[in-house]
Amino acid sequence: MANTGTLKVSSRGQMSLPATARHHWGLSEGGEVGYLDLGSLLLLVPGGVEELRSQLLGAITDEVWAEAAAGFGDPELSSE
Repeated sequence: MANTGTLKVSSRGQMSLPATARHHWGLSEGGEVGYLDLGSLLLLVPGGVEELRSQLLGAITDEVWAEAAAGFGDPELSSE
C-alpha cells in the first residue's frame, strides 16, 4: 500500500479514499474518520473523534504531561 497520495475534494466537501487505504484501515464498508485541523496540517484518524482522542491521549506520557504542566521550562507558561 502506498503511504502517500492525493485526495480530491468535491465542491460539496466529499473526498474519496483509495480502496487500498479503505481495506487497510477497515473502512471497506464505510465508517467514521475523525479529523483534527492543526492550521497547516489536517490529521485524519479512522474510527471517528473518540478514536482520535484516544490516540492523542495515549501518545502523551506522564513525563511529557509533567513537562507541559511545568511550562516547558518557562515558569510563566505554567500559570497560563
